[in-house]
Amino acid sequence: MKVAISSQGDNLDSQVDARFGRCNYFIIIDSETGEFEAVSNQASGAMGGAGIQSAQTVAGKDVKAIITGNVGPNAFQTLKATDIKIYGVASGTAREAIEKYKKGELQEFSDSSVPGHFGMGKL
Repeated sequence: MKVAISSQGDNLDSQVDARFGRCNYFIIIDSETGEFEAVSNQASGAMGGAGIQSAQTVAGKDVKAIITGNVGPNAFQTLKATDIKIYGVASGTAREAIEKYKKGELQEFSDSSVPGHFGMGKL
């Protein structure tokens, strides 16, 4: 199953980004084989709608779950509309996040975790 992780960098040792819509990359990993690809998040610098655009990007990659630090209301609604599950992780690398996911140690978001426009400022 494909899982997307919001990431600050383009490899499994990159830190998970606390922002979904404005992360630098999505690490898209097959949770069974471990194969992954890094996808640059073209919406990270958008003036508006970054969450929705980012959700559309990962949905287009046939992702079934997201691991991120936070997700805003627009991204949450877009992801839920495509039946993508959203899991929160506070910190760590993409590699650590996927291991926690596989062990069932991550909490699924039942709603957005931050207000709209959360990621507009620098972290």
